[in-house]
Amino acid sequence: MAQLYAMVNCFQYPRTSIRMTVNSSLDPKRSIPHHVELNLGDKTMESSLLGLYAMNGGKGANSYAQNSSYQRGVVDAAKPLIEAEIATKLDIKQLSSTHTTPFRIADFGCSTGHNSFPAMQIITETVEKKLQTQAQIPDFHVFFNDQVMNDFNSLFHSLPPQRNYHAAGVPGPFHGRLLPDASIDFAYSSCALNWLSEVPKAVADHRSPAWNNGKVHYTGSRKEVFEAYSNHYANDIESFLKARAEELVGGGLMALLVPAVPTFENSGTSYTTPTEMDL
Repeated sequence: MAQLYAMVNCFQYPRTSIRMTVNSSLDPKRSIPHHVELNLGDKTMESSLLGLYAMNGGKGANSYAQNSSYQRGVVDAAKPLIEAEIATKLDIKQLSSTHTTPFRIADFGCSTGHNSFPAMQIITETVEKKLQTQAQIPDFHVFFNDQVMNDFNSLFHSLPPQRNYHAAGVPGPFHGRLLPDASIDFAYSSCALNWLSEVPKAVADHRSPAWNNGKVHYTGSRKEVFEAYSNHYANDIESFLKARAEELVGGGLMALLVPAVPTFENSGTSYTTPTEMDL
């Protein structure tokens, strides 16, 4: 049985900060609008969603929420590292100079929030602890991102009632730009970057040397299949990192929690694609 690994990386971006101020309130007596609905019955919408996929929504037996205990375990395992990175690398001087600006966090690949909410709690509580000596703790604003077809209704219905942040949904693929320049302080993604932006065209083309016989996996495939997936993944990761580099403020942090398996070649004929272990 192949051993499954998880990798956690934290990155810090040195760039000039462009700040935006959002008027908000954490008054518990005021409701925070957070409900979003998608009209999936619209023919134009249905056409534009072809080829896009999302985790099973809802809370039923087949939902992602009920079948993601491994993903939750990764979040729990990463907690000490995330806390340590925030404690040592978060730029207090920059935050204190713009204390009226909310501290913005984005979760790329949030699904229905079952495992995202604990992660957001870890991040916000650790930032609060880091800033407890400051005169004023900034408001927190969390952007939950996933595919347009994601069940955002379940996510927003399940938001923790005692959360210490404002919430907003940002639908769309995360391999490209989603947010304004220098608009977030902390980028986070867990168990999502292992998904490609699309099926490599070569493996779906029966005329291509990389034709994969209709299989939905690459393990044990030929070199041509290996290279098709490897090249596509390299482009996806490059696009993701470039987009986040533009969206993060100077001194911003990014935490990536990614499932991975070791790369191996078997007798020159069977390959496993290089994974996040090789980042």
